[in-house]
Amino acid sequence: MQTTLMVCSGDPEVIWNALRMGNLMLEQMDDVTMFLNGPSVRYASLASERFPLLELAKIFTLSEGVLLA
Repeated sequence: MQTTLMVCSGDPEVIWNALRMGNLMLEQMDDVTMFLNGPSVRYASLASERFPLLELAKIFTLSEGVLLA
């Protein structure tokens, strides 16, 4: 299945959940494209110990997910 996720929030928890869902879908062999829009483009600066956004984004892209911002 081919899926596109669009994230438009600057809330780190929302971005974290979207990346987790994208990674889960990639594990199920789906094709996933994630489009970051608006405040979510700054996901790197929103990363913290509680929300490891950089690590999840790295796993997403290394798993052949497409990350667009």
